[in-house]
Amino acid sequence: MRGICKRFPGVKALDEVCFDLRRGEVHALLGENGAGKSTLMRVLSGACTRDAGEILLDGQPVSLQSPRDAQALGISTIYQEFNLVPQLSAAENIFLGREPLRFAGIVNRRRLRDEAARLLESLGTTIDPSARVKDLSVAEQQMVEVAKALSLDARILIMDEPSSALTESEIDQLFAAIGRLTSRGVSVIYISHRMEELSRVGHRATVMRDGRHIATLPLPAPIPELVRLMVDRDVADHFPTPSRARGTELLRVEHVSRGPRLRDVSVTLYRGEILGVAGLLGAGRTELARVIAGADIPEQGRILLDGQPVRLRAPSDAIRAGIGLVPEDRKRHGIVPSQSVAANFALPQLPRLSRVGVISKRREQNLAARWIADLRIKTPTPATRVLTLSGGNQQKVVLGKWLAAGADVLIVDEPTRGIDVAAKMEIYQLLDRLAADGAAILMISSDLPEILGMSDRVLVMHQGRVQALYERHEATQARVLHAALGLAS
Repeated sequence: MRGICKRFPGVKALDEVCFDLRRGEVHALLGENGAGKSTLMRVLSGACTRDAGEILLDGQPVSLQSPRDAQALGISTIYQEFNLVPQLSAAENIFLGREPLRFAGIVNRRRLRDEAARLLESLGTTIDPSARVKDLSVAEQQMVEVAKALSLDARILIMDEPSSALTESEIDQLFAAIGRLTSRGVSVIYISHRMEELSRVGHRATVMRDGRHIATLPLPAPIPELVRLMVDRDVADHFPTPSRARGTELLRVEHVSRGPRLRDVSVTLYRGEILGVAGLLGAGRTELARVIAGADIPEQGRILLDGQPVRLRAPSDAIRAGIGLVPEDRKRHGIVPSQSVAANFALPQLPRLSRVGVISKRREQNLAARWIADLRIKTPTPATRVLTLSGGNQQKVVLGKWLAAGADVLIVDEPTRGIDVAAKMEIYQLLDRLAADGAAILMISSDLPEILGMSDRVLVMHQGRVQALYERHEATQARVLHAALGLAS
């Protein structure tokens, strides 16, 4: 890609960007949210057209006017949010719209299954091609997406945050599959905010900032140097130095169970602390969050707030009790994308902002303006639709609405997934500030350095149960992983 330019109304998203990819390499593409990575990849995948510049494949200029053009040339994209039909089988998803046929347009089921099995096997997986996608784990769904790309004879595979929802063991499987692909000559463009994994999988890294190409370096490269190039300043430490003091007990969960994913769980949360919750996918972490937030009703056990039992039969009960939830999937459950920033800030406290059932727009705007300034949210105005903001700024809106509502207990599920290094640091500082002001925070994360860097205590779950609880000075990566695998005593 040479001299690629792309302008949107009021924004120059790409400014003379150059990028090259070698056969059989993994080339990491790095940068903050808004740096231009996604726009550059949308140009390469045919999802949007460039204003200037040229794209060459095997040294020959190519025209990419649509995703179909890119696919025809062997360029496929696996997005962070998968493009699969949950009710269909893995095989049906892999060949959707291109099913092998018998006579009279009837699908050849045996050939469909056999070809899907061959593709999945080539990736080193044991996924049943007949299994419905909705019954597969996130890691398995990702392998279905990769197999789908291979079925299109992909030569270039663009992977957007492929490890963000995976556990350590699943990341190992992903990297093994990528190794198989590159050994066959497939080239991978790997977009990630997880700096520590780049040296394990990548050959080179290109850093973008403000729509420009900043540098291309061989991997491994020092993480501080990559971060400095991304944010244009030195970053000594990602995590704030905690100055919090643990206060009195605020929330207690006693012997709570719900289905197979939550079994006899007891947790105590104190004012002024961040309690990290670690574990593999399916360990019961999100199920615990949903019960405390009133989204699910426990089958047994109870929840106490300030020593008094509370009945949390709906999220509205939890909100009234001062409990807020920052969900794992912010776009589906944390924001209303089509609404304004101001409207999203107002959601947890509509009664407080309304008179005789009518919301005061002046109060709503004033509330949003205060927190936009306080949290340094990058938005043109409070009336801007939240879907137009970067991932980091959307996450600040989700966090900020609970700060504005004065939540005493805040549950944050994967709070920094899919956001850049600089935005992560701001989120960490916000959580630290909130805890220092006396709130109690339950932080669920699959990112072990994040858990160890932010938590005062670490709770490890395994198969729906509490497996271990460590004080900050006791928690190490090896210990937490050992417990997450169910091996702790």
